[in-house]
Amino acid sequence: MDIYLPIAELSANLLLLLGLGGAVGFLSGVFGVGGGFLIAPLLIFIGIPPAVAVGTAAQQVLASSVSGVLAHLKRGTVDVKMGLVLTAGGFLGSAAGVLLFRWLAAIGQVETVIALGFVLLLATVGTLMLIESGRALLAERRPVPRPPQRARRHLLVHRLPLKIRFTESRLYISALVPLAAGAVVGVMAAVLGVGGAFVMIPAMIYLIGMPTRVVVGTSLLQVACVTALTTFLHAYNNRTVDIVLALLLIVGGVVGAQLGARAGSALRGEQLRVLFALLTLAVCTRLAWDLVAEPVDLYSLAS
Repeated sequence: MDIYLPIAELSANLLLLLGLGGAVGFLSGVFGVGGGFLIAPLLIFIGIPPAVAVGTAAQQVLASSVSGVLAHLKRGTVDVKMGLVLTAGGFLGSAAGVLLFRWLAAIGQVETVIALGFVLLLATVGTLMLIESGRALLAERRPVPRPPQRARRHLLVHRLPLKIRFTESRLYISALVPLAAGAVVGVMAAVLGVGGAFVMIPAMIYLIGMPTRVVVGTSLLQVACVTALTTFLHAYNNRTVDIVLALLLIVGGVVGAQLGARAGSALRGEQLRVLFALLTLAVCTRLAWDLVAEPVDLYSLAS
């Protein structure tokens, strides 16, 4: 059963799209990630134009982020003030990223840049996750005493101007640091259609120095706001958001996430990270192969 996607300007199998959304939602439930950096490559694999895949992927990230941040707000694990500063930086980065996306489309390089960006992103995330999870599994078999941790001192952060007190995070730091971190994630959301939580969360912990209990909720607040703006800008400026495709992915994702959450409870955290790292590297390998493989049609005539 095919359904026409008006923005992508092609027909696709309805069950395939629902299954794709369900698969990404299942992975999200199993591994505890948003899946934003997987949905766009998978859409490209089934023939969706890369520009539409990126613009539409941001909508799915938005839906999952809003659901998550509402839950964290109820538990009081969101630093709203920090989230607003991160969001301000994200808005600047998102606006710049959409302009960059539009320029790349004008010169005909947007598909190449998206593919290269995802290869680098997935290779980095997958490799780091595989190394970290491998070390954790080895440490379980051969336990060694851990050296005492030293208190983190953010000397450079403390020297920057425009300091603000963040009561919920118990920090007094320059606003320039979260602004810069938010801007980087904003550019990634606009160009690649990803939420950027896998970049934002380590930055919030190790660079900004936020306590772990408010990191996830605050990150989701920033991601929700930035992806909302990114979706609007892509729809208004680039016409690359397919609402029909997005709705199908979201419906499938909601169902898949519930099933994935149940399946994930049967595996240990280290095992989950190894499996997810291997999956990420597999998608990366496929994208890299498509970049260097000889196309079926060497020449085409543009209408």
